[in-house]
Formats: sequence, C-alpha cells, structure tokens
Amino acid sequence: MLYTKLACPLFIGMTAVSLAAAAIAATPPVARVTDTADTLHGVVVKDPYRYFENVKSPEVQTWLKAQGEVARETLDKIAVRQRIEARITELTDASGDAIREIVRMPGERVYYLKREKGARQYKLVMRVGVTGAERVLVDPEADAKRTGIPHALNYFEPSWDGRYVAYGMSAGGSEDASLYVLDVKTGKNVGKPIPRVYGDVVNWLPDSRSLTYNQTRKLAPGDADSETFLDTSVMWLKVGEPEANAKPIFGPTVTKSLGLARLDVATVFFSPESPWMVARTTDTTLPEGFLFVAPVAQLGKPTIQWQKISGYSDNITDAQLRGNELYMMTRLNTPRHKVIKLDLRNPDLKRAVDVAVAPTDAVLDRFQLTRDGVIGSVRVGTDIVLRRYAAGDVQGQAITMPFKGAAYVVTEPAHRANDVMYTSGEWTRPSRLFATKGDVSSQVNLVTPVIPPGMPEVEVVDVKVASHDGAMVPVTLLYKKGLKRDGNNPTLLEAYAGYGFSQTARFSASDMVWIEQGGVLAIANVRGSGVYGDDWYRAGQKANKANTWKDGVACAKWLIAEGYASPKTLAATGTSAGGIFVGRTVTSAPELFAAAIFNVGVMDAVRAEESANGITNISEFGSYKNAAEFPALLEMSTYHNVKDNTPYPAVMLVHGMNDPRVDVWHSAKTAARLQAASTSGKPILLRLDMQAGHGIGSTATQRNSLAADMYSFLLWQMGKTALN
Repeated sequence: MLYTKLACPLFIGMTAVSLAAAAIAATPPVARVTDTADTLHGVVVKDPYRYFENVKSPEVQTWLKAQGEVARETLDKIAVRQRIEARITELTDASGDAIREIVRMPGERVYYLKREKGARQYKLVMRVGVTGAERVLVDPEADAKRTGIPHALNYFEPSWDGRYVAYGMSAGGSEDASLYVLDVKTGKNVGKPIPRVYGDVVNWLPDSRSLTYNQTRKLAPGDADSETFLDTSVMWLKVGEPEANAKPIFGPTVTKSLGLARLDVATVFFSPESPWMVARTTDTTLPEGFLFVAPVAQLGKPTIQWQKISGYSDNITDAQLRGNELYMMTRLNTPRHKVIKLDLRNPDLKRAVDVAVAPTDAVLDRFQLTRDGVIGSVRVGTDIVLRRYAAGDVQGQAITMPFKGAAYVVTEPAHRANDVMYTSGEWTRPSRLFATKGDVSSQVNLVTPVIPPGMPEVEVVDVKVASHDGAMVPVTLLYKKGLKRDGNNPTLLEAYAGYGFSQTARFSASDMVWIEQGGVLAIANVRGSGVYGDDWYRAGQKANKANTWKDGVACAKWLIAEGYASPKTLAATGTSAGGIFVGRTVTSAPELFAAAIFNVGVMDAVRAEESANGITNISEFGSYKNAAEFPALLEMSTYHNVKDNTPYPAVMLVHGMNDPRVDVWHSAKTAARLQAASTSGKPILLRLDMQAGHGIGSTATQRNSLAADMYSFLLWQMGKTALN
C-alpha cells in the first residue's frame, strides 16, 4: 500500500483560552514613526514608514528580522500547526508525481517539468513519445545542494531539431535568471551562462543553431530600481559563442526609428517553416504592444527592415506564426476576444480576416495553432472548454470534455500536429493529461494520476452575488458534503482581480486539508478579473478599481447572510495584485472579518512605481504622477487607508525577502501601520522567508509550510482549535 490513510481524528482539541495563551508568546517590535509626507496634486499624503523602502539599511534589516522571528515563534506555538503541515504534505505526496509546462516538439519529443512524489523542486525532463523512456535534463536540486540556496527553473525552450534546450535558472526565489544552453546529447551546458535574461523571452531560429533573447541592462551603481526593465534589448547569438559576440537586433536603443518607448520589452520569435520573424513588445504587465515583421534572411545584415503591423491601440494580446501567416488574438471592439489572421506578404492589419470568435456568453481565453486549424480555449466561469476552428469556420465546433473544469492546451510551437493534447484543471482531483482524436479524448498517462485516499467528499457550487451596484459577481464555493449553514464554518474568501486574470478550476492539496476540517472556500471572480471578458476587467481597473473591493465586501456580506460564516469565522485572502482586493476589502469593512492573509501583496499602490517591477504596472494601476490617475491609486492603497484607533481583524502579511515583483517593503510598511493603528488586540504578524521571493520557484517544502501557517493562523483566530 503506497499511502497510509489516517483512521482516527487528525487533531485533538484544546480550549481557545489555552491556545491563545500558547500562541501569543512574543510582541512584535515597534517601528519608528517619521513625519514624512508628500503633497501630490494638492493632497497631503502621509508616509510614516517611508524609510522601510531602503530595505538594506541596518535599521530596517533588524526590524524585519525581529518581525520574522516573532511571527515564526507565534505560528509554531499554535497547537495544530505541525499536524496541518504533515497532512498537507501527506496529501501532496499521495497525489503522486506532479508535471507542468508540457511542450510538444517535432519528432514526438515531449518536454516537461516534473516534481516527483516527495521531492522539493521541479526537474526538466524529456521523452521521445509519451510512452518513451524518461530522461532528466536539468535538476535544480544539484545547485541547491551545492550552494545551500533553493534554485528553480524559470523557463525552457527546446530547439526545433532537439539538439539543444535553452533554459533559465535563478536562486532564492529571486527570478533573476541566467540563460543556459544544454547540449541534449552530451548532457552538458554549452558556453557560459548569460545573466539578466528574465522570463520566457528566448526563441530559436529555424536552423536551431542560434537563438534570440531579451536582456536587461547592467545597471550602474546609484541607478534607481525603476530603471531595471527600461531599455532592454533583443540579442542574437550563435550557440557556443561567447556573450560578447551577441548582436542587438531590436529594442528602444537599437531600433530607434520605430518609436519604441523605454518600457517596450520585446521578444523576436520564429517558426521552423516560416521565412519571417516577428518582434512583439509589451510592458511586461499588459499583453498589448507593438508587432513588427521582417524576413529572417535579414539577420546579419547591417540593417533589418522591420515593418510595423500593430500598435497598442490595436489591442493585440497574443500572436503565433505559421508559414506566411500571423495569427493574432485581439479584444479591439470585441470584449470577449477573437482570433484574426494576416498574410505577412502584405502585412496591412486592415487585411486581416477573422478565423475564430467566442461563443455567445463565453470568452475566448487563448488559442493554439494546429497544422491546419485553430484550437480555442473558451472560458465559461471558472471552467475552460475547447473549441476546434477549421478553415472558414469562425464559429468553431465544441470538443467534448471528459470532465468538468478547465482544459489547458499543451504548447506545440512548431504547429505540425493536428491532434490536441491538454491537461485538466479540476477542483477535486489532481491534473490529468488527455489527447484528442477528432472529438474523442483519451487519457494519456505521462504520469499516473492519483486521487489521494481519504480526501473529503467535496461539493462545488457556483453562485452569483449582487454587488453594491447590482452587478452579479460569480463565486465558486467548495466545502465538505453535508455542511451545515449555521454561520459557524471557517470560511475563506479569495480573489485576485488584476490584469484580467480569472480564477479557474484547479486542484490544491492544501485546500483539501482546509475543507476536510470543515472549512469553506469562496473563490470570487470580482471585477478586475476577465471572467466575462474585457468589460468586466476594465470595470475593476484604475479609476474603476474600487469595484474590486466593493464586490469583495458584497461577497463577504452574502456569505454571512447565507449562513456559511459569521464575522467570527470569516477570513479573506489575496496574493500579489490580489493584495489590493484583500487589503481594501478588510480595511473597508473590518467588522466582517475575524482574520485575513495579505500574501506578497501590493499594499502601497502610491509608491509602487518607484520599484523595479512597479514601474511596469503603471498601465494596470496608474501613476501617482498623473493627476487624473492619482485619486484612484490613493484609494486602492491599503497602507494609506489604515485608520488609527480601529479594531482591525487579525492579519498575517506574507512575503519573501527576494521578491522581484512586489518589494518586501509593501508588507513591512503595512504591518507597521496596522500594528500601530489597530485597537482590537488581535495579532498583526509579518511572516518572512529569507530564501523566497514572490512564490515563483519556491520548493514544495516552502509551499507546504506557508499553507500550514496560513490555515493554522486562520483557525486559531476563528477559535477553531479542535479539528475533526
């Protein structure tokens, strides 16, 4: 028997008084208050903890270290915490091996990231054929053991012929990736790593002997953090040559005549059977940008004659190349999105023709090219179904789904296959892999999927909640079958609501632990998500951002009114941009909540643009330097909306010290402000991980530990000390 099923109650109860006494063992250090303030567009904006933005200062380091120690000591004294982590680890391991980011390449080669049962980190592996022998190509744990610092793969890109794989790896959750090229035959890297190649902006030329990549500048001492992603360049390098031989081919300082802004970060991509190369820019946050095209044959010539296809106002959000045709997804005058096709031999966007549109009351979420058609991923709430669009059939035909949930099409960048492979996102079981033949899907056991034994029987219910203005907010509820709606259930309201990203069906072992102990998950697609398309997203962006947390407050009130929770058992959480949702929902209506988790959240929206990644988010949130955008920024900033002498719920702020996306000072400033302002006597903890970042690249151990901290903290604050 592979896995042990617990045959007795997991935890023993203790009184709320004894647990509280055990847990509150230390007091967080008090932060020094300054009279720092700015006058912005006639408004005085106080910033008493501005000095925390200098994270490297000894004073700030000492305070952060002490805060982290207090949080760790407190969390470890919650009686159920270790047992929760053990159960999360048990269910995670019982789910079997985990795989993600599958890529199909010519020659039946399949590449993917795999984390074996009980392992800490994902490895890069490959097979020839889905039933072929598995071969490990890159194992980040080797570097972790050598250095004592967690390492993670950030991206990988196989060459068309299979000889090489380019990949990026970073340490300590920093995402500060260096680019490596692996010779698959020898198993050794070719040449030296190339620094400052963030993200998946690496592409192979059709001959598989050279590649392009986007590289940030090496900043000089004293340069502002906000310069990090400005004036990046696309470089072209032949395999085996030193970095010094790389040639810049595109970017604001390279192709100056094209009208690029300093924040136009570009990638140049190819297709193995196409004579064209396409340059695409974004600001790294929103997908819109420029598109240019040029013949591949012009590489190496003194100048490349780039032809402009589109700009920001054309609202192109994705592009894929096949032969002489460029396929693009757009939301211009099409809030539920469509795919258009352009012949690059005459690259006038006005000549583009529609090839795929969204069905009524659904959203065309993304697309993937096949050999002679298009596969559309169609969003219906938290589910994603697939639709096949043959030539001339812009409405498409539904592919029958063998499960209810979200289908994620496997990447096939050469576009040579006509069948489709896709993975499943399901609320109640781990992901599976399927392949289609016509309209029939069959399961492919690249790994053997396992439903962990002993899991609770979970009910999944979709509801709609009326918000402050009558807008109907979709919410998915997950809870154990037979739940009593007596207001006594530990309930967690979760949302993200940024960039048009939507909450989607997915399996989480840690969520199952919450549910099996009587917990309710309420996953909301409030405005700012893209669940209903572009209009719903824009209704929660910039000047409309207040709808995000007003929707959150409405959902909280509904959960209480319907008997799922009470103010003594309701909590909220949000991650990253979702920090705005949770922070402002809780500060707007603190009386509704027992506790909250602010997870690597955007807490100080006013000052965010002074950071490296914050400047890239101006297009999403706005700029404090813009008089028209400033009022909404101030309103969405949790830090600036904490009020003195207010009984706030218990809050745990979570952050990694190496976070490159949302700087740790967001959580530090807000923790200090809440600790000074709250009169409830409830804890405000700042949980820090010195070897983590934004959660990208965290090990399974780190993830399980964080989930255990979050759920035990919430249960403690809800008085749920006896878990069934």
